[in-house]
Amino acid sequence: GTHAAGGNSTRKGPVRQSDRGAEARLSGPGKSAIVPSMIRTGIGYDSHRLAEGRRLVLGGVEIAHERGLQGHSDADVLCHALCDALLGAVADGDIGQHFSDRDAQWKDVDSTVLLGRVVERLGRAGWRVVNVDATVVAEAPRLAPHVPANRERLAGVLGVDLTRVSV
Repeated sequence: GTHAAGGNSTRKGPVRQSDRGAEARLSGPGKSAIVPSMIRTGIGYDSHRLAEGRRLVLGGVEIAHERGLQGHSDADVLCHALCDALLGAVADGDIGQHFSDRDAQWKDVDSTVLLGRVVERLGRAGWRVVNVDATVVAEAPRLAPHVPANRERLAGVLGVDLTRVSV
């Protein structure tokens, strides 16, 4: 899942910048109020078939393997799932709506570019990523040796501290 937030809030979750003032006005010493939830969480999922003659890229990191993932872009399922989770958290569609596999400009594109564009889109709408937690399900290859590089690469693309990225 992912969390995103707006402004300089310390809350875990997306917060519209306009909501911060409402909380300050409605709560405080001697006041009691119900404040609308300012936490949004998205869940993303992606799956691609393994294919001969393709690179295997996960979380923006190329992993040596005899097969890669089939897809229009580089087929990075980790980045794609994060795109869907972030877009879903703010009810802004999914990766297919924003980056159609029928559009030649996305052919073989590095999926960290797509993830970066999603982060920029959320930023323009007043949201920011707070943290992400992702799980990759695969029989092979062994992914544990690549997790530190995945976290580092994703933290850079998401614009968050490494401590806020879990893979």
